[in-house]
Amino acid sequence: MILPLQEITAYNFSLFIFGLAIGSFLNVLSLRYDPDKFLFSLKNLRGRSHCPHCKKILRWHELIPLFSFFIQLGRCRGCLVKIGWQYPIVEFLTGLAFLIPIYIQGPLWFSVIWVLAAILLILMSVIDYRLYLIPDEIIIGLSLLGILLAGLKLYYQNFLIWNGSFLKNYSLLIMLPGNIFWRHILTAVICGLLFLLIVLVTKGRGMGVGDVKLAGAIGLLMGSPDAFLALALSFVIGSVVGLFLMAFGRKKFKEPIPFGPHMVLGVFIVMFFGYQILDFYFHLFG
Repeated sequence: MILPLQEITAYNFSLFIFGLAIGSFLNVLSLRYDPDKFLFSLKNLRGRSHCPHCKKILRWHELIPLFSFFIQLGRCRGCLVKIGWQYPIVEFLTGLAFLIPIYIQGPLWFSVIWVLAAILLILMSVIDYRLYLIPDEIIIGLSLLGILLAGLKLYYQNFLIWNGSFLKNYSLLIMLPGNIFWRHILTAVICGLLFLLIVLVTKGRGMGVGDVKLAGAIGLLMGSPDAFLALALSFVIGSVVGLFLMAFGRKKFKEPIPFGPHMVLGVFIVMFFGYQILDFYFHLFG
């Protein structure tokens, strides 16, 4: 049954609002993360939310996702110290993540898996940006979701168009051997080995072992050629961001930059704009 446009809009808006709340939770989880403890330990969530500067306990109206930040002009109501932009950005991106089902073809479970994967990817990006560290719990979670998604694709393969690829007909450009499930496995191996080679060649100066694990998890989750395009875009994004930071004096040459967030951005670009990018490219060059 096709819902009226008003109901679809209201439904999507409710998903976005719920995503904002989850994004607020991700901010708390990432900022309280202790590398020596389990990522999802309840100990990391104990205690009421407070200002990291003046330790003022925040009241309910100071905790409304996204809106409180702008109503308070990005400052703590107690000490007037600026609040980091991480808070509204993470909340907004998580809200958008809950709109992913609009772009997913296949059964409901596909959308659930991708929303969960997006949540893990956003959480990982914040932690990697802050600590230059990618938690193994997130890698394991993404890998399990990738295996589950690959298995579901194999089960529903007769009902999927272009094997569920975000790149649609362009997914036929790179066809790895085997069935859908094993193509996801093979993609993970290729992506992991490629990044491992980079680590060995650069002797760990280009990226770390955590990036190798993340590349494999992304390959397992997306399959080919989606994962290949996502990781290729991550290098372009990383180069542009690196040049931008050096141009404005935020980073020095050879100073490390967390690469995980760039890989995640590559994944999201392929999800939402991958087909359009390839379509523009091939039409541009005939």
